[in-house]
Amino acid sequence: MVGTVHHKTSKTDLLKSYLASWRLPWVIFTLLVFCGLIKLSLWQYDRGQEKQTRLDNIAQLSQQQAMPLSELLTSAKTNNIDNINDVPVQLSGSFNNQFTFLLDNQTHQGQLGYRVLQVFHDSNSNQQLLVNLGWIVGSIDRNFIPSVAAIKGRQTLSGNVRIIEQGIVLAEQQLSTQSSPIRVQQIDIEKISQLINIQLLPFVVFLDKKDTLGYEKNWQPVVMPPEKHQGYAFQWLSLAIAWLSLMCWASVKIYRSRDGAL
Repeated sequence: MVGTVHHKTSKTDLLKSYLASWRLPWVIFTLLVFCGLIKLSLWQYDRGQEKQTRLDNIAQLSQQQAMPLSELLTSAKTNNIDNINDVPVQLSGSFNNQFTFLLDNQTHQGQLGYRVLQVFHDSNSNQQLLVNLGWIVGSIDRNFIPSVAAIKGRQTLSGNVRIIEQGIVLAEQQLSTQSSPIRVQQIDIEKISQLINIQLLPFVVFLDKKDTLGYEKNWQPVVMPPEKHQGYAFQWLSLAIAWLSLMCWASVKIYRSRDGAL
C-alpha cells in the first residue's frame, strides 16, 4: 500500500515538473508569435495611411499649374528631394534619341510589355533626365525587342515627378549601349548615368496622361490602394487575436487535464 502511494506521488511530481518546465517557453513562444502578428498588422496599417496621404497630396497637386523644371530644382535644393515627389512639372527641350530604355516585365490588360523611357534635355535648366513615355506591347520571345520611333524637334511637355524606389533584383543588371533600345530590369538612375556618360537628375518624369506624345499611359502612382492595406491589417490583427485565444484555450485545457491526472 505504501509502495503504491509512493509510486503515485512520484508520477505526480514528475508530471508537475514536466509541465512547469514547459510553462515559460510556452508563454514566451505565444507572446513572440502574437507580437509578430500585431507588428505585421501595424505595418500594413501604416502603409495604408502613407498611401492615403500620398493620394490626398496628388489630388491637391493636380489643382496646381505645372512649374518649369528650373523652378522645381530650386525648390528641391532648399527642401528635401522627397518633397517634390508627384509635383507637376513642365519641360521644354528635346529628346536624346540615342538613348532609349525599355523597362522589362510590365503588364497591361494581361499582355507583356515594356515602359519606354527616354533621355530628355531641358534647355531652360540645362539638365537631362529620364521621361517615361508610356507602355508598349512586348513579346514572349525574349529575342524580340520592339522598335521605338524617334521623337524629333523641340518639345514642350508636362508630367509628374516620380522618385524611383529600388526594388529587389535577383541578378545584377548587365547594361550595354551596343544595342538600342536598351532593356533594363529596373530604373537605376546612377547606373544608367554611368552607362551613357550623362549625369541624369535623380528622378523620372511620368508624362501627363493628357499629352498626345508617347504611348499607353496606364500608370498609377499607388499600385496597391489604401483599402487593401487596411484589409491586410485587419487580417493580421484577426490572426493575432485568434492565435492568442487558441493558445490560452490550449493552456487551460492542458492544465485541466493535469489536475484530473493528479
